[in-house]
Amino acid sequence: MLTVLMVLDAIISIALILVVLGQEPKSGGMGGMDGGSDTTFSGKVRGMDALLARFTVVLGILFAVITLVIAKLSM
Repeated sequence: MLTVLMVLDAIISIALILVVLGQEPKSGGMGGMDGGSDTTFSGKVRGMDALLARFTVVLGILFAVITLVIAKLSM
């Protein structure tokens, strides 16, 4: 059971990395931290970005839950 969860955790982590890398950048990188970019938090996500954003949240939650279960089982 523990091995299956570890493999599933690794697959989810790779999928999470791929989903995050597939998203379009929302601002000009570190240059957006000076306050000049107002669209960082107020912009609406549409289309593929919205789908990737939802996948990011779901995969992140799955990763966290499975990691906590693995930690609890290995005690």
